[in-house]
Amino acid sequence: MNILVSFFNTFLYQPLFNILILIYTVLPIHDFGMSIIGLTIIVHLILYPISMKSLKSQRALKEIQPKIREIQKKYKNKQEQAAKMLELYKKEKINPFSGIFPLLIQLPILIALYRVFLGSFQPEILQNLYSFIPNPGVLNSSFLGLVDLAKPSLILALFVGILQFLQAKKVTPKMPKTKKGSSDFASIFQKQMIYFFPVITVLIISRFPSAISLYLVTASLFTIFEHYLIERKKGEKYA
Repeated sequence: MNILVSFFNTFLYQPLFNILILIYTVLPIHDFGMSIIGLTIIVHLILYPISMKSLKSQRALKEIQPKIREIQKKYKNKQEQAAKMLELYKKEKINPFSGIFPLLIQLPILIALYRVFLGSFQPEILQNLYSFIPNPGVLNSSFLGLVDLAKPSLILALFVGILQFLQAKKVTPKMPKTKKGSSDFASIFQKQMIYFFPVITVLIISRFPSAISLYLVTASLFTIFEHYLIERKKGEKYA
């Protein structure tokens, strides 16, 4: 366990924290919010190939949902249904688990980023700076003079919830209605999750320093931009 903690601190937490402070010291105006945005963009650019692979996998699974539902309706036997599903994945050249691995790779980085933002305003945190990184002495926790990132912000938390809702709507496949015109259980559950998770996210992060909310807003906007690129490439392909 100590080895894992040491690895995490040495190769994830400390580099991310030092890059954050370096951006802060380099900016003409020492704005911690702009530093967070800069670090978020850098991290997402590094993870761009992994993120795009995950998003493409999600989109591919979304597009074959009608065929999946057709198999589920036609084959009631679970073993036969599973076999037909595997045939479909093989035919469409889709790995249903390919979107999970990129998320697992990103998880330690996300944990490190949360730790960076949670502890950034503690004076003793600057002891983690590398010798070649300028020590700013005191960190200005303001973002554009409007938000104190060391304190919770309900407005930023609400922005996070809205953006997560838009992301969920983008990747969630549409479920068909029953003959009576009402949605089936799967559809009801899916719709509830689309609204439930953003609400829970807002309730949780509204209690944390708004630096985390600003990171999530920036990260969500970057992901939405990645969705746009995928949609654009698809449009060009079929043009």
